[in-house]
Amino acid sequence: MKLGEFMLNKADTNMYSWFVFLMTVCESVFLFIPPEVFMTPPIIANKKRAVQTVLAAALGSIVGGAIAYMIGLWLFDTVGVWLIQTFATMEKFDLAQQMFVQYGVFIIVLTAVTPIPYKLMAMCAGFMGFPAFLFLGVSAIFRTGRFAIVGALLWKFQEKANLIVKKYFWQLTSA
Repeated sequence: MKLGEFMLNKADTNMYSWFVFLMTVCESVFLFIPPEVFMTPPIIANKKRAVQTVLAAALGSIVGGAIAYMIGLWLFDTVGVWLIQTFATMEKFDLAQQMFVQYGVFIIVLTAVTPIPYKLMAMCAGFMGFPAFLFLGVSAIFRTGRFAIVGALLWKFQEKANLIVKKYFWQLTSA
């Protein structure tokens, strides 16, 4: 239980916002840990950190999404062409690209607000040549909305959430 207390004590510092930002950037590029894991400790440790934490997560997600998009864009000529030639045809890729252009906003919204890995969609958006500003705009709106909802719920139920985290720290961490 000492680790849980340590994390909650550290989460009540200004430095933890940078940690939330950095971890959310990493989550948007390569980590498979939901950002809510990093957002929860500072908000349940101190309700006053909710807005700061939500903003750190949102900015980290946008920066990470831009990085993942660029990775997809830059890897198309090397990895992308090889993947298409190995597992599909250029005609199938063109069809997939048309579908992504047609339904891309819906796909971005879906991955922004659900546990579907956002990083994979961000790389695909770059890979498929989806308009970068549209991708970043839709991502910013819906990822920020998701984090704001989580932040508001943690803010509202801070005392109960704090008790639950303290009681079930290792079970929640393992899950």
